[in-house]
Amino acid sequence: MEVDNTEETASTTTVIDPMEGSSTSKNDEGTTITPQTKTVKSDLNMPWIEKYRPKSFSDIVGNEETVLRLEKFSSCGNVPNIIIAGPPGVGKTTTILALARILLGSAFKEAVLELNASSDRGIETVRNKIKMFAQQKVTLPPGRHKIIILDEADSMTDGAQQALRRTMELWSNTTRFALACNNSDKIIEAIQSRCAMLRYGKLSDQEVMTQILKVCKSEEVSFSSDGLEAVVFTAQGDMRQALNNLQSTWNGFRHVDSANVFKVCDEPHPLLVKEMLLECADQNISKAYKIMAHLWKLGYAPEDIITNIFRVAKHLEIKESLKLKFIQEIGMVHIRIVEGMNSLLQLSGLLAKLCTAAAITVN
Repeated sequence: MEVDNTEETASTTTVIDPMEGSSTSKNDEGTTITPQTKTVKSDLNMPWIEKYRPKSFSDIVGNEETVLRLEKFSSCGNVPNIIIAGPPGVGKTTTILALARILLGSAFKEAVLELNASSDRGIETVRNKIKMFAQQKVTLPPGRHKIIILDEADSMTDGAQQALRRTMELWSNTTRFALACNNSDKIIEAIQSRCAMLRYGKLSDQEVMTQILKVCKSEEVSFSSDGLEAVVFTAQGDMRQALNNLQSTWNGFRHVDSANVFKVCDEPHPLLVKEMLLECADQNISKAYKIMAHLWKLGYAPEDIITNIFRVAKHLEIKESLKLKFIQEIGMVHIRIVEGMNSLLQLSGLLAKLCTAAAITVN
């Protein structure tokens, strides 16, 4: 009689646990077998604006003097209430978060409350969330304080701001407030007087270019020089916009050049706008109007067209006196378009005025 020496192997079934996101195995007897390795979350789908968000002061691009002041605050530990005002995408919230990490270290999660005032903007938020957090007791190193970060603080209602100023006074021994906003004028004076005001400016084209080159190298992005220049042009000093446009173009076309960037961003192409303005400088209104009619037919909004006309006109290679006249006329038409007179007639009239200005300057 032949003896089978093969060992009987129990069959296993893999079960995915939806709560944990990891797989477990069960044998025929119902015993659970836990895997030794856990699935590591991939960051392939993470937006680059989050993946490359600076974590320390040394990584922050631009506004060196203001960042240096905050670095001095972090070294002494006793930070005042601060308001950081500036355009979008220049690193206001990132700077505050970097400051909080340096000051609080391992206590960052327990001692920081981050709210976006554009959604949590009413008086109830101040009375409930902010006041309750300010009253909480958190063990911190000597000389350190809890930090409440209010992003988009200029969206808060007047009632909420009035309630906030009293809270800032009552809990000044244990809590500091950091407000980020686009327009400091919309913050009431009572709060402004209780805070150190820091102002951020737009990032220069060189600073944006340096950062997106680093990202391209890290992500192994295929690009051309005109493609990166197009990304910088569309960003207009906004690092967040630059990284978004770069990632969108790379994901969509797997190559970053000017044509692909403007397909993704869908703005009036600056080369067309430049050609149109040069035709106006040569007093050739018929050719200039053909380009304008083409842009209009493509469906661009008048405000987008006039904005790009201004951007291109600033760097147009024409006589300085003529450039000044061009910018003056563009500005007047821009005002009328913003007020609601956004028709092809306004843009066509602009071309006529530019041609007239060129004729006067030549003569």
